Amino acid sequence: MKVLFVCLGNICRSPTAEGVFRRELARAGWQDRVMVDSCGVGRWHVGNAPDPRAQAAAQQRSIDISELRARQLKPQDFVDFDYVLGMDSENLAAMQAMKPDHADAHVGLFLDFADTAESEVPDPYYGGDQGFEHVLNLLEAAAKGLVEHLQRGR
Repeated sequence: MKVLFVCLGNICRSPTAEGVFRRELARAGWQDRVMVDSCGVGRWHVGNAPDPRAQAAAQQRSIDISELRARQLKPQDFVDFDYVLGMDSENLAAMQAMKPDHADAHVGLFLDFADTAESEVPDPYYGGDQGFEHVLNLLEAAAKGLVEHLQRGR
């Protein structure tokens, strides 16, 4: 099983989602069953580490995302991954426009797997530290829901 998280630039939300989901997989004993990656629809930050604020917020929850590096979403990702999950409707629209017709990946929003009233993970880039905390709370809820979904057999 392969899961790809997508946001705008791959320096805040999607690398944090990758780290949170990896931790949730490890808690469930599924870390060897699921491959996880993240990327962005844009190429502005390719090769860069996650935003220092995202790293700090994740580290406060014992999640290390410092080694991750941004990359851009590509059409082949929809063939290589089983789930391609965006953070907001803008990401989702870009993903749907890029998905090749022959690709079988499930394309949707990560928060579809969370038990929350919110449907989108807001971009914390231009806000303060509290935005990164809120994003982590949402991602943790979605990660738990996605692991449960996978354990039920999709």
